[in-house]
Amino acid sequence: MTIRVIFWDIGGVLLTNGWDREQRARVVEQFGLDAETFDARHRLIAPELEAGRVTLDDYLAQTVFGGGAAPCSADAFRAAMFAQSQPHADTLTLARALAGAGARMYALNNESRELNAHRIGTFALDAFLLGFFSSCYLGLTKPGLSIFRVALDLAHVRADEAVMIDDRAQNIEAARTVGLHGIVHTGADATLAALRTLGVPAALALP
Repeated sequence: MTIRVIFWDIGGVLLTNGWDREQRARVVEQFGLDAETFDARHRLIAPELEAGRVTLDDYLAQTVFGGGAAPCSADAFRAAMFAQSQPHADTLTLARALAGAGARMYALNNESRELNAHRIGTFALDAFLLGFFSSCYLGLTKPGLSIFRVALDLAHVRADEAVMIDDRAQNIEAARTVGLHGIVHTGADATLAALRTLGVPAALALP
């Protein structure tokens, strides 16, 4: 068995989630929005946002500014939204070590275009990931099977030569259905141990 490519999820693995339930709740509370109304509006448009079919401005127009008086400016809400992203230092250290040892690695994640760009730039993810097979660029989302198949095609690798690292078990189940190896991420040490069982660090002479 030879692993040639590692696919990384970003939210919940390399970084905190970008705009999941906890992040939304904090920002909604910060600006005094009605949480129930916001959540209802969010659920309707979120799939379009992650698939790259609407912009962040479109999303904010429907979720924040579509129900009456604006509680803040769009710039202020966007800044608060982006500020929710924080690094998972141990996992970033592991990923950088793998890249330094020669691993071919890509992101395979669900994210809106503007938030994805912010997170890539702020945390220099493009310093060790060769490409970003993100839902907003591909128009496909996990746990759908198509996004994994497209990512394999773009990486020019067979499914049995790739491993997906993700914190959501359902996404890993989908990846395994397509034929990838899968690691449910619970922390850097556990992921390193799982990679060792696949022969990845040994093949790359990683300490």
